[in-house]
Amino acid sequence: MVERNKKALLDLLNREGNNECADCGCGDPDWASANIGIFICIDCAGIHRMLGAHISKVKSLRLDSWTDDQVEFMAATGNASAKAKYEVHVPPFYHRPMAKDPQVLREQWIRAKYERMEFQYLERQTYLSGYKEGFLWKRGKENSTFQQRRFILSEEDNILKYYQKTDAKEPKAAIKLSELNANFTPEKIGNPNGLQISWVKDGSTRNIYVYTEDGKDIVDWYTAVRAAKYNMLKVAYPGGNDADLVTRLTRAFVKEGWLYKTGPRHNEPYKRRWFTLDDRRLMYFEDPLDAYPKGEIFLGHKSDGYKALEGVPPGKQDIGSSFTIRTPGRDYLLGAETEEERIEWMDVLRKVFDRPISPQDSTVSGQIASKPRKKSSFPLFKS
Repeated sequence: MVERNKKALLDLLNREGNNECADCGCGDPDWASANIGIFICIDCAGIHRMLGAHISKVKSLRLDSWTDDQVEFMAATGNASAKAKYEVHVPPFYHRPMAKDPQVLREQWIRAKYERMEFQYLERQTYLSGYKEGFLWKRGKENSTFQQRRFILSEEDNILKYYQKTDAKEPKAAIKLSELNANFTPEKIGNPNGLQISWVKDGSTRNIYVYTEDGKDIVDWYTAVRAAKYNMLKVAYPGGNDADLVTRLTRAFVKEGWLYKTGPRHNEPYKRRWFTLDDRRLMYFEDPLDAYPKGEIFLGHKSDGYKALEGVPPGKQDIGSSFTIRTPGRDYLLGAETEEERIEWMDVLRKVFDRPISPQDSTVSGQIASKPRKKSSFPLFKS
């Protein structure tokens, strides 16, 4: 019976929808929730175990024994049927995590579906109201310590603002929701619930770094931002397609990491900088958690002369694992810490250069080009 049931379970993976994880889309799931009736990957299985067996009873398809009744239930349910039940009211703006997404997003997605039943009961989706208020731990711009700050999100006012003191009448900063990006960067911030919020201020990208102690709360903030931006876009583009609109809500960084960079004359010593590739905006920082980048580079289309070249021009200083970003105005000579990193950077950069320029890209180009150059605190190009 054991071998028969194991074979029956493995055969069920061939059914449409069962060949990928029900929660993150990862291929070849090797685990299952016996009482929900879904096939899941090992990472999502770990999150399901956190829910408790009363919510999700996790079993290995190959290592655990299965009863006939359990196999029959899996056959009668499966990923497609469970999705129709547990995801019936997932809002179009809700970010459905993939395998590469941070743990907090995947965990809260799974808890929302099976523990809180958020997508079966609309009244449980607290991020739909267009207003959210609460406290976030925010990193200081100068002293680099995290302190609690009161934040208010208002879709009606198109504003996310925060106050330095609880009883303050005026906010420390007020950011237009329509112009900000929110992106989870837990490893960089050093907290599993770390969120980076970015927007353009005075021609430069301003970044703040926040977290909450509760994973649900930070994901609710993130989702409230996406909900507000989605609703504003629906007003601005009433005939807009949801699939297109959701791509304009928030975006994850394409790649981040340490690189070595020389100055514009190419004879300066190489300095270690933290690079962030945000769509077509390449920023570099002295410290990964700096409020402003030391410089920003717009990455255009290859037809306009943008290239990623292996090595550095002849006669220039080469520190190994090097490559050059060629732009119409300047060559940037860079060195990676490993050959693997160099290859990865060149690959993602070339994909950016291959992509056609969109109207939104042109706006970014204008923001960088019009950036004030006299402000020594964050000039456009600096070594």
